[in-house]
Amino acid sequence: MAQVAISKVAKAFGTVKVLHEVSVDIADGQFVVLVGPSGCGKSTLLRMVAGLETVSAGTIAIGDRVVNHLPPAKRDIAMVFQNYALYPHKTVEQNMAFALKLRKTDPAIVAERVKRAADILDLNPYLKRYPRQLSGGQRQRVAMGRAIVRNPQVFLFDEPLSNLDAKLRVQMRTEIKELHQRLKTTTIYVTHDQIEAMTMADKIVVMRDGRIEQVGAPLELFDRPANLFVAGFIGSPSMNLLKGVLRKGDGVDIAGTLFPIASGNAAQDGQAVVYGVRPEHLEIHPDGVPAKISVVEPTGSETLVFLRFGEGEMVALFRERHDFKPGDTLKLKPRLDQVHLFDAETGKRL
Repeated sequence: MAQVAISKVAKAFGTVKVLHEVSVDIADGQFVVLVGPSGCGKSTLLRMVAGLETVSAGTIAIGDRVVNHLPPAKRDIAMVFQNYALYPHKTVEQNMAFALKLRKTDPAIVAERVKRAADILDLNPYLKRYPRQLSGGQRQRVAMGRAIVRNPQVFLFDEPLSNLDAKLRVQMRTEIKELHQRLKTTTIYVTHDQIEAMTMADKIVVMRDGRIEQVGAPLELFDRPANLFVAGFIGSPSMNLLKGVLRKGDGVDIAGTLFPIASGNAAQDGQAVVYGVRPEHLEIHPDGVPAKISVVEPTGSETLVFLRFGEGEMVALFRERHDFKPGDTLKLKPRLDQVHLFDAETGKRL
């Protein structure tokens, strides 16, 4: 195992810059998730760690070696791709053993490692099958098994669950997390799904437009987003972000409705701000802001309610059962200790 140090790494395709001096330190044995919308540069960064893309500037170190100019085979990494990348004419066993046989590894060691990976991933019944005879989840397990047998210093996952259905994604998410807890191998995982990031990561790196917006533990990003982008991206359903003007001593004026805030914030009277509150932190209260229900979405375990107040809109989430109907009026009060204020101009947390 090894730590990974990404230092001021930049990438350009011709005149187009896709990564701008990105720096991330990944500790030995850590599970780090790169997350962000499509086109933010997360997969490009992963491919640069793998050696599949060249580095335009900066350095990437795995362990005590700078690997900028090393080919992928010399980096001691194993990558699991979105499309599995299995050889269709080879059996599960042959797919898993292929990289080791290329290295001319002792056949006894190859057999031992394949058996160990098959035991870990419950693949023993499928070793003689071909990829076309497997489900999507089984193919993904084979791709993971192929990575495990190499016993690499670093695992790299590039959106490995995006081709699976919703139920299987949840199951595979748990399996990958359990795998990491068992092997303790340094892991870099790319996804655009922030639920995957929140549930799997030791540390999350939120990216946008080739830059890092915030790095931290999942709950740290959830509880204290550094800016509007992170606030809106992390959390499902998304945080309510309402534009308003601060009235010192009174609250925030949003579309003519006054929303309460806790004392001691850094904003100035009359400052344009964005008021952030998560849907689950809105509570029914007689002194709350009156809002009319437009849509109700029950899921069984919780109810999502879309509301309008004056010229504004917001979403509330309730985990207890209510008999809400469109057109009903609710009085909602935010939990003051869970209200976030952002500068409307810079987007930064106040």
